[in-house]
Amino acid sequence: MTAELVRGQNHALSEHQVRITVSAGTPVLALASLADERGTVIGPDGIAHPGARALAGVEAPDGSAARHRFAVDLDAVAAEVHRVGVLISLPPGGPARFGSVAASHVSVAGMDGTELAEYTLTGLDAETAVVALELYRRQGAWKVRAVGQGYADGLAALFADQGLAAPAAAELAARVHASVAAPVASDPVPVAPDPVPVSGVPYPGTPGPAPTPAPTPTPAPQAESTPGDTTVNYAHPRRRTSTEPPEPAPRPAPPQQPGEFPRPVAGDASGWSMEERLYNQVWGMFEDLARAVAAYRGAVEFADSRMDRELDEVLSDPRHRIGGSGNAARDTARARRDELVAQAQAVLDRDLAQLVAESEVVEPALPASYARWDNPVWHGHHTPEENPLALRLGDLHLPERPDLRIPMLVRVPLERGLWIDNGRTGSEAAMAMDTDRLRRAAMDMAVAYAARLLASHPADRFSVHVIDAAGAGAASLAPLVRAGVLAGPPAAGAAGVTATLEKLTRRVDLVQMALRAGAPEDLPPDVDTAEQLLIVHDFPHGFDDRAVTRLRYLADEGSAVGVHLLMVADRDEASAYGPLLDPLWRSLMRLSPVPDDHLADPWVHHQWTFEPNLPPQGSLVIEEVLERVAAARRRTRP
Repeated sequence: MTAELVRGQNHALSEHQVRITVSAGTPVLALASLADERGTVIGPDGIAHPGARALAGVEAPDGSAARHRFAVDLDAVAAEVHRVGVLISLPPGGPARFGSVAASHVSVAGMDGTELAEYTLTGLDAETAVVALELYRRQGAWKVRAVGQGYADGLAALFADQGLAAPAAAELAARVHASVAAPVASDPVPVAPDPVPVSGVPYPGTPGPAPTPAPTPTPAPQAESTPGDTTVNYAHPRRRTSTEPPEPAPRPAPPQQPGEFPRPVAGDASGWSMEERLYNQVWGMFEDLARAVAAYRGAVEFADSRMDRELDEVLSDPRHRIGGSGNAARDTARARRDELVAQAQAVLDRDLAQLVAESEVVEPALPASYARWDNPVWHGHHTPEENPLALRLGDLHLPERPDLRIPMLVRVPLERGLWIDNGRTGSEAAMAMDTDRLRRAAMDMAVAYAARLLASHPADRFSVHVIDAAGAGAASLAPLVRAGVLAGPPAAGAAGVTATLEKLTRRVDLVQMALRAGAPEDLPPDVDTAEQLLIVHDFPHGFDDRAVTRLRYLADEGSAVGVHLLMVADRDEASAYGPLLDPLWRSLMRLSPVPDDHLADPWVHHQWTFEPNLPPQGSLVIEEVLERVAAARRRTRP
């Protein structure tokens, strides 16, 4: 049975040698891309096109035509290839946009002609190039996903989005167009199936854990700092490319029965270390859940719209107004709708069961910086020798399966500051909570983040500063103060606010100048080159105009040189500043101390419910972790 995909839906492939058929309402170019697990193409040579058709496992069609057919051998692609993309582009001299021609149709069939999956690309308008499908490797098995991502700026924008540098992308697009002759006549175009609408929700605001949807290539390796090294380097040492092969990922266990998915294992994604493989695996789970739910919601919307259309036809036909034929027709329409929804639910249940099984394996294997506070890894935790790759901020889930929690991980060093909203106007859950309890929960959340960061960095490579001008956060800050892990006592009053901000802005200025001059070794000895976190509580209490300006400066410039901002504040309390502070709030990632659905994923823009991760009630895990950090610091001091 052929799987009719909607945008975002995936389907398991039972064969590894398949034939791709592209049918369009006008002559088009058909290309193929080979990419790694993050979707980054393996250089300009990773694109098969009419000017360079043959790659390992795939050969692109020659020229432009309204119908293309080419084979893909998934067993023949290189080991580092995890995604094979099917790309379609309008040729030079052809129509100006896909929206002016009939919808294109792409199918995947076995070598014997048995169709496995098909997808009709609906909803395109100004686009001139599109990623139609991708065949991707997941836990040792291959699947096909309907992508349908279009680009109004053509192949150059598509190649850039897949990881090529802008000049290389533009040059490759020019070569592709230059290799194509004028469009030629082709076989008659078969009629594509009825288009299937795709559901969607409005983009609700700040994106989720990933700042941009497109994967980016990792920078070159950087030398790690040593106690006697004055080099200032805020790039993670393991975000790199290398000519050396990465550590091999564990192979998934074979399925117990034919047709079953392979049993999941922790760390089966690509990466240079187990930590990076787990990070990539969590993001793979995040994407799979987003797309599985998108396919389900799209199928339900299609079933509802078709039932409404059939019921309208019944009501508009006078023959159904006499006798019982009208009731029978209505029952038939509803039965068809229920059948479609049941099929979509079965597919969703299958995908969710696989993700739940994967989550049950991955969650216990996470390192401390990724782990929940109730994970046993914290009981035997010791201060690491190198910086973490990422940090867990909380959990994300969707209403279709609230118990399936995806860890919300962000890369470290933080690329933007964090804002924990302790105002009661942010969500319904916040409005239903007592103001004092909400503010205490927000500050407890900030302290938990600080403790996680301190415990995840080497003893002398992370410092925490606190501004608590009114002293209202003293109860929450007590574990940090008792352990003696703060850079100094929490700053109180206007004088304390001024002194702390002046010290940190001076550090940002000096490090920026040293880096621009290429002389970081000439920094004054009193400048702490470790990563810095500034927690600001009860803003704008104790802030004058000059202090506000310095705070905005730290938010804009600090992250690039290792000074990170964590605000615990109610935006309404700073309304007196008007639009002056709008850039500040926009530069920070807003989080909530109570469950809130204000975050969106970068693929289909679902509204995800975010829940912070705090220690269980009565647990002393944070106090124990901070004591270990303090002991490690005492051992490193001369």
